Amino acid sequence: MRTKAQVAFVLDLSLLGMNDCQIARRTGIPRRTVVDWRRHGGQHHGYGKNDQASEEPDGLCPICRQGSLNSVQYAYLLGIYLGDGCLSACPRGVFRLRITLDLRYPGIIDECIKAVTAMKPTMKVGRVKRVGCVEVAAYWKHWPCLFPQYGSGPKHLRTIALVPWQQEIADAYPADLLRGLNSDGWRGVNCVKGKPYPRYNFTNNSSEIRNVFCKACDRYGVAWRQMNWKTISVARRPDVARLDSIIGPKS
Repeated sequence: MRTKAQVAFVLDLSLLGMNDCQIARRTGIPRRTVVDWRRHGGQHHGYGKNDQASEEPDGLCPICRQGSLNSVQYAYLLGIYLGDGCLSACPRGVFRLRITLDLRYPGIIDECIKAVTAMKPTMKVGRVKRVGCVEVAAYWKHWPCLFPQYGSGPKHLRTIALVPWQQEIADAYPADLLRGLNSDGWRGVNCVKGKPYPRYNFTNNSSEIRNVFCKACDRYGVAWRQMNWKTISVARRPDVARLDSIIGPKS
């Protein structure tokens, strides 16, 4: 019998556009079972019978087991994950979340750790120093529940679309999402006719992640334009000021 976590993960992958065969290969669950769950919304005779036995003693998953989710912190963490994060499968169904951040910005590192911990208060979050950067890392079985965009390979080579509950959070907290996405952003000065003007650039190879950024800007009332194929620019003075009120220079 399967657990609710497995069913929820399969349904999220289906919402992201993966077909039954792709989901079966990705999860190891038989294609016939995937078809049954998709057609019946996960409601079948074996749904969730192992949930109580498999429940982790250190807290409920906020997505598949009706735990509480700090939506503000999640919006921020989602932005950082889309920009600089990845998930890796480990033994016994555990996943490792890694977010690579620049050592020059300890404030962002601390805020990232705070957001990770907010997903599960008993979470142990580690810092692994690399050359010029640090990896913020944490292990949990339910990371794919929080980030159904999980997959192998670079993000710009696979589908990165927010599922409905993620989009609701993104729409409700665009400022926090933009702060997280800014880990992939840059605030600098653009000279026009010898006069300096501040601006923001957001660069990402994934068109879908750029679209998440643009939608958050629209929701927050910030005008943007496509600078080149991978860069979004915010340059109008009132829009820069609006982003400064929630982001400002990296620290």
